Amino acid sequence: MKRFLLFSVTVAAVLFAVQPALAQEAATHAAEAAPAAIPYGAIAGALAMGFAAAFGAIGQGKAVMAACEGTARNPGATGSIRTTLLIGLAFIESLVLYVLVIVFVIK
Repeated sequence: MKRFLLFSVTVAAVLFAVQPALAQEAATHAAEAAPAAIPYGAIAGALAMGFAAAFGAIGQGKAVMAACEGTARNPGATGSIRTTLLIGLAFIESLVLYVLVIVFVIK
């Protein structure tokens, strides 16, 4: 566990140290190619939001289907199944909302 923690901290430190150097290079290239730049951030954001919404909806559909089957098999457990279902749906929806926030940051 200690080795994994040391590895994780080292990787995070390297990534944070490299980021300013990469940002400087990107700013230089962005200044040169500003008039003819393609909005790759907008395209990536649209694709990410589309995938997140589609797979989030699939996940929510499967969760509701499993909850309905569980309630049909054991009607006495309806309360606990409903509670677990709502918590799971909230987690799935929060992932889609995180992607939406990332899309706005990229754009």
